[in-house]
Amino acid sequence: MKANVKKIAEKTYQLSTDYKSDMKVPGNIYLDDILFKNLEEDVFEQIANVACLPGIQKYSLAMPDCHYGYGFCIGGVAAFDEKTGVISPGGVGFDINCGVRLLKTNLTKKDVDSNLKGLLQEIFKNVPSGLGSKGKIKITKNEIDNVLEEGVDWASSEGYAWKNDYRHIEEHGKMKNADASLVSDNAKKRGLPQLGSLGSGNHFLEVQYVDEIFDENAAKAYGVEKDQVVLMIHTGSRGLGHQICADYLRYMESASKKYNIKLPDRQLACAPISSEEGMRYFNAMSAGANYAWVNRQLVTNWIRESFEQVFKMSAEDLEMDIIYDVAHNIAKKEQHIIDGKMKNVIVHRKGATRAFGPGHDEIPSEYVKIGQPVIIPGDMGTASYLMHGTEKAMNETFGSTAHGAGRALSRVQALKLYKGNEVQEKLQKKGILVLADSKGVIAEECPEAYKDIETVANVCNDSGISLKVAKMRPMGVVKG
Repeated sequence: MKANVKKIAEKTYQLSTDYKSDMKVPGNIYLDDILFKNLEEDVFEQIANVACLPGIQKYSLAMPDCHYGYGFCIGGVAAFDEKTGVISPGGVGFDINCGVRLLKTNLTKKDVDSNLKGLLQEIFKNVPSGLGSKGKIKITKNEIDNVLEEGVDWASSEGYAWKNDYRHIEEHGKMKNADASLVSDNAKKRGLPQLGSLGSGNHFLEVQYVDEIFDENAAKAYGVEKDQVVLMIHTGSRGLGHQICADYLRYMESASKKYNIKLPDRQLACAPISSEEGMRYFNAMSAGANYAWVNRQLVTNWIRESFEQVFKMSAEDLEMDIIYDVAHNIAKKEQHIIDGKMKNVIVHRKGATRAFGPGHDEIPSEYVKIGQPVIIPGDMGTASYLMHGTEKAMNETFGSTAHGAGRALSRVQALKLYKGNEVQEKLQKKGILVLADSKGVIAEECPEAYKDIETVANVCNDSGISLKVAKMRPMGVVKG
């Protein structure tokens, strides 16, 4: 497979269409030489498979944190023409709108150091976490339809959001075409008790401090400065999103046969975007995305309350505003210039972050000269990055970049190699406190289970698909 890959730029490799006769476009992968050497062969196969799907535009793409996934690789990006292309649940993933939110404060690292243990314990108490965790609020079956269709507007009407929170959330926290009637009762049943909870696995809350500023102008626009304490939230649509994906994968298998779509991999089951099946999935997925934004909004509310409890100040006085909230498992209707013409496309981002460049009308006005904030988390023992979108990303990757460090070991492998107690003690010696629902989760999510975040961030920056603004380091971590 790697014999079919050539280096076309300093941090970009290309998989040629010679690899498979059905490939309609080449595959572009953003890697340095070490990441390329260590990348699993199966990932190249998945990139090639996506390149075979009808209506794909320009390239089948993979970001620097890419690794093997379901259908699309994790870190996969592809855009499909709205008239001739397809939409695939495998290009979005099971955790619909898994994403990251970054909150700021006006506290410094020194302000928080002496209160860190108590703060983490308060957050751990206030934000339900762990496998099967249930939220703190109770909603009815009728109310969940409002959550699915109204997104953060629902949270605001219920008193869980500040007036301007929505402005710093991708899509303003609401996919307008969401249709709750297309979400199964089973999915809603799973979602009812979990709203406002962190979940398990790689989901986390981190108390971080800004360790380094790379771009003073961008940092000022985003409201961050050295030694400032910030909060990072990583979670998604929980069991509801998983069930939507499972339901529509079966539905799409039938649709693929109905429309005579030749699938290189059955995990890429899909339907034409313009078909009834395609639109039903898109509208159901949008409802799942809205649930995830509400979930992160409720977690934000519990975090603000935790800070108020510990610091005896209002969250408003602590200036706990949202810097930005980005989705990284989603399909979006967007416009991009292709072959010199503006085209309507559906962009699939599977473990990839939107990274719109300066001047885009979907960026908040105070950020528009800089570009969209991009949040790239590391693991619980290493740095995370705040970056910004670029014009180069708009030209090369449909305005997309990496979404995190990306796994290097499976959870099973990590559990065999590492013990939760030992990982926790090692991190504590570095000054990083970790609270988790189980020691097994700490072992599964140990730093060694992930690619090097510095390398991933450097590839994004050096290739120009997103540029560094600030580096944050963890002080305390709550794992699901």
